[in-house]
Amino acid sequence: MREKDGGVSGVSELDEALSNFKASVCAWSDAEYASPRTAERTVRHRSWRLAAGWALGCVLVAGSVSGGVHERHQRQEQARIAAAQEAARQRVAAEQRARDEELLAKVDSEVSQEVPSAMEPLAQLMAEDEAE
Repeated sequence: MREKDGGVSGVSELDEALSNFKASVCAWSDAEYASPRTAERTVRHRSWRLAAGWALGCVLVAGSVSGGVHERHQRQEQARIAAAQEAARQRVAAEQRARDEELLAKVDSEVSQEVPSAMEPLAQLMAEDEAE
């Protein structure tokens, strides 16, 4: 049963072409699976990651150490300032005590006098008169 423009014959040609294509694809696939493979080993250079890790670790350690040194220096500086302030406070207190003692000694000497300073010459004259 052939038609005049080749309908039945065209279908069988198409089926034959598709089956040939399928056979060649299967043969190619089987050949690829059966062929020995050479695995390419890709070498990744990770040395920069190692160097970056060490660098960051060193920065972390240096930061910690410098932070500790700075903290220690600050504490020593605060202790030095506190000691200087305490010494100044004690010096001012000693000066105040000395002034107070001088004032008390002056008051004591003035109170212990028998007569005021302005009247001492007159008191001396009276003491001479009584002695005679």
